[in-house]
Amino acid sequence: MALVFQYGSNMCSDRLNSSDRLVGDARVICIARTISLFEYAFTVFSKTNNCAAADIVSSEAGQRIFGVLYEIPDFLLSRESAKILGRRSMDAIEGEGTNYIRQTIEVEKMDGSTVKALTYVVKDRKADIKTSMKYVKYILDGMKEHNIPEAYCRYVASQAIANNHDLAQELQIAVGIKDRSAS
Repeated sequence: MALVFQYGSNMCSDRLNSSDRLVGDARVICIARTISLFEYAFTVFSKTNNCAAADIVSSEAGQRIFGVLYEIPDFLLSRESAKILGRRSMDAIEGEGTNYIRQTIEVEKMDGSTVKALTYVVKDRKADIKTSMKYVKYILDGMKEHNIPEAYCRYVASQAIANNHDLAQELQIAVGIKDRSAS
């Protein structure tokens, strides 16, 4: 079994375990947060979602990123091993090699212990692409499902607003933040 850290739309267990993804084979271990500092951003265009998708960008001025730590059968990681069994892999879901690169990072569980986990970061970051409310709702749903701290939820929502100001009103209501750019 592999430990996989998901910080974007796949924090929503129903999404990751849906019939077009891992069909119930992703088991939630706990919430965790990165040891290294990152900025949460929307820097890659997802054809599946038809909008900019989530990324974490290494940054000394950033913060620790929360996500969900899943246990996933090893055969569901790569396209080749999953295809043998007629299944979709994490690499296929994430667009590994095209949109994202699979890498190992260290995360801290809420009990203070640390583990190495696989995650996916954007391969070629793009500017001037916008995310959508439909996509961000998966992220918000995942954070709510796993009781991610409210301050962090507001941070992610503010990053989504910075990416697509058209989402400001709906996201401000959803997570109770104020629009600082309007003042």
